[in-house]
Amino acid sequence: MHGFSAHSLLYSLSGFVVGLLVGQTGVGGGALMTPLLVLLFGIHPAAAVGTDLLYACVTKTVGTVVHGKLETVDWRIVGRLAAGSVPATVLTLAGLSGSDMMSGSGSGHRIAAILGVLLVLTAVSLIFRQRVRGLAIRLAEGPLLRHTAALTVGTGALLGFLVTISSVGAGALGVTALLLLYPRLPTPTIVGSDIAHAVPLTLVAGLGHWWLGSVDGVLLVSLLLGSVPGVIVGSFLSVRLPDVVLRLTLAAVLAVVGIRLIF
Repeated sequence: MHGFSAHSLLYSLSGFVVGLLVGQTGVGGGALMTPLLVLLFGIHPAAAVGTDLLYACVTKTVGTVVHGKLETVDWRIVGRLAAGSVPATVLTLAGLSGSDMMSGSGSGHRIAAILGVLLVLTAVSLIFRQRVRGLAIRLAEGPLLRHTAALTVGTGALLGFLVTISSVGAGALGVTALLLLYPRLPTPTIVGSDIAHAVPLTLVAGLGHWWLGSVDGVLLVSLLLGSVPGVIVGSFLSVRLPDVVLRLTLAAVLAVVGIRLIF
């Protein structure tokens, strides 16, 4: 457990930067914060995942309030995603409690490798996001449209599993999936809906990790002191700034960090 120290300021600064990105793009709660904690601050991957989940829950709750006021949340989509993600999260936590994945001697390496693979996939999804939207629009009148509700629930279930074991996926992978399923929705609404869905998902997963003993409470508070103002600013910016430069820069960073974690 970390005490409040000079490191706390660095944690809060990191929280602000990641919160800013979460509010603007929906990406970064796990994709950036967990690797930062592991690579920059030397936090054990299991503690980084657990702490980041509760950090993301509070951060994205604030982001949801702002996006709600901006009317950029589709609550029907949020409900469909949660119908899949919450049960999947509970089942995944039950599986983790009966294994040594989070606490065994090789747990750090295993979790870091999973994080690395998901970060590379996240980077790819960011790079090709607009192509995904174009493809989805062409398919929108076909079978994809008829099964949108079921596919959204299935997407939520997959995100529940991935986020619970790694804290990564709710942002970039979730946004990319929603672009494919709902290509005609404005991007701010896609981002806002994805942020809103992450709240119940990360709450259940984070409380589960707290129960498993993989949450650092002091670290969590330090991160939140920065992320709450950061996500408020980022959420307001999300309807004003083009995201292409930020998205491609973020993709490059995530790819490099992901490869570093894998190897």
